[in-house]
Amino acid sequence: MTALATARAPRPALITELVTDEVRFAGLAPAWGRLYGRCAAATPFQSHAWLYSWWLSYGRPGRLRVLVVRAGGELLAAAPLMLVQRPLPALVPLGGAISDYADVLLDDTDARAADALTEALAGAARTALVDFGEVRPGGAVERVYERWSGPRHMVRDSLCLELPGVPMEGLTARLPAKSAQRVRAKLRKVDALGVWRRTVRPEDVDAALGRLLALHRLQWQERKVTSEHLQPRFREHLVRAVGPMVRAGNAVVTEFLIADEVVAVDLTLLSRGLAGGYLYGAHPCLRERKADVAVMLLDACTEYVGGERGTLSLLRGDEPYKHHWRPERVDNRRLLLARRRTAPLLTAALCDATARQRGRTVLHRWRERGQD
Repeated sequence: MTALATARAPRPALITELVTDEVRFAGLAPAWGRLYGRCAAATPFQSHAWLYSWWLSYGRPGRLRVLVVRAGGELLAAAPLMLVQRPLPALVPLGGAISDYADVLLDDTDARAADALTEALAGAARTALVDFGEVRPGGAVERVYERWSGPRHMVRDSLCLELPGVPMEGLTARLPAKSAQRVRAKLRKVDALGVWRRTVRPEDVDAALGRLLALHRLQWQERKVTSEHLQPRFREHLVRAVGPMVRAGNAVVTEFLIADEVVAVDLTLLSRGLAGGYLYGAHPCLRERKADVAVMLLDACTEYVGGERGTLSLLRGDEPYKHHWRPERVDNRRLLLARRRTAPLLTAALCDATARQRGRTVLHRWRERGQD
């Protein structure tokens, strides 16, 4: 076949499918992984391993709604969703509260992807609102939002803090001189304690995650902790998801040791554009010996940034220790999409979002006054 004939060959027709069976969802893994690699906006929370494992731990029978668009057997687009009925009937992303970012996957090499997924999503929504929260600015689903012909609205969602993807010395150089000196002193302290680190091999990930969760429980003993991190279903999800993610290059588990004793374990999630420290466990002996665990972990995380991976995400949360690094404040977005018949659902969701935002503002001001 000549080059001219090849250029004129018709592209494969698009086929849309709504996957509601978890066995079918499991079978999408290979094609999903290839599509993930062709979507620059994807975060680790859109990997098949993370989403499928989340569904096994947190999904409810009969609620799975995964939209896929195929072209010649390959996935061109995917929207990992589930149906909820409360407080409003809505299609929401898989991943839930334990995922910092939500999104769809769109093949960046085929301009038809966004149009096809938008049309498929409008058909699947029927009498439900499409409520896409925790979208990182620049997310692929924003292309769907731009094409949506029905009522739509965008509001702020959770705050994330982000740093440039540069080596530790580059992060330190961004700080005032005295702050930079303190960071370098903290790094020297970690070295003086004899802390060394190793990257966990894929075959050892499950055992390392067990140590991470045990240390995480220990470090937060008798203090306020995210209770979900202590639940068996979270442990099962993490162990099930992270091994495949490590093998695919979407996660790295790092152990920190003094002599031969593991004193901390960190889980960092990776995608083409960012790295983010997701969860860690550290033995209280590190703080007792004046080691700054946050500095130690960030130093390790910077090994995985640079080049195309230009963002070091501190993920959701406005904790004071994060602000020591002078991060950029980046608000996730919540995209609300309705059909004409479901416009009242959008209005109700907007009223609820406005009330919640006012409540957060009042709480933030109250806390600020309490610190004066």
